[in-house]
Amino acid sequence: MTPPVVRRVGLLVLGLLVVLAAIFVAGRESGDPPPAGSADSVRLGPEQGDDVAAYLARLPALLPAAGAGPVPALVQFDAELDAAAALTAVAGAQPGQVVFRVPLPRVQTALRFQLLAAAPDSAAAAREIDFARQRAEQDAARDAAARTGRAAAVATAEARALAQPCRCVLAVLVHADRATLDVIRARPGVRAVHAAPSRTAARDVALSPLLPEQQIAVTATPDDGPVSGG
Repeated sequence: MTPPVVRRVGLLVLGLLVVLAAIFVAGRESGDPPPAGSADSVRLGPEQGDDVAAYLARLPALLPAAGAGPVPALVQFDAELDAAAALTAVAGAQPGQVVFRVPLPRVQTALRFQLLAAAPDSAAAAREIDFARQRAEQDAARDAAARTGRAAAVATAEARALAQPCRCVLAVLVHADRATLDVIRARPGVRAVHAAPSRTAARDVALSPLLPEQQIAVTATPDDGPVSGG
């Protein structure tokens, strides 16, 4: 016969496993996007609550030294761009990840992070961004199917916009040296270039780009606008 102490320990272990399984399932079914990096990641982009002017003012000091090797850097735009304009803005650098966002007036829409395969030329890079847009559209469609009410309507509107070439590129993570980043940050439409420290791997960065409507502080944007079908 099983001793009472052993039986109690076994029940405690079983209960713990059930709780952990429930947490795992809840996380998988929440519909929220995964974080763009671990707790040890280098954050590229402002922190919640940051003063926007102060954030932008400290970025030049974070650029790599002249002559140093290339580093990951988040190129953030004044407004969402189409793929061609985004590639023109980061020309000379190697794009590695693109952040899509469908702009809807006074509606909070998702940031959709998509990795890009290395592209040998601009034509291949354009194809990679287009493939990434299609994957973002599929993600939005899955969100729409999994949600209800306003959240489903917003995701449906995002999927509809992303189903064709659109002005939906909010930021691009690139790999570039100081000279190239200086050229990029001076181009029209580029709002900020946030460089990671030297020897940072692209896989070790977490992205949180500024939104175009965040002009004073990095705070939640309005979410009271109408959504077609919502």
